[in-house]
Amino acid sequence: MWLRNREGTEPVSARSPLRARRLLSWVALILGVAAAVFFAVRAMSTGAEVWRWEAAIAAVVAVIAALDLLVLRHRRAGRGSRGQHGDQ
Repeated sequence: MWLRNREGTEPVSARSPLRARRLLSWVALILGVAAAVFFAVRAMSTGAEVWRWEAAIAAVVAVIAALDLLVLRHRRAGRGSRGQHGDQ
């Protein structure tokens, strides 16, 4: 049986952390968008440069979270695992 000749150290019952990663990405996306909007409004009302930078950083966090969600969606659809379609 192929499970007996494993070379890795992970247990046979190891679970994928993709569900937790998806949850954290959703939280980062929501908070990133909310923070970007808040900081942008602050930047427009005060005119301070620091709020523009804060808005830009929050927007980058939201974009990275959205990209991660797209990657997770791709993996969940089965197109992201290696060797599944015979191309190893």
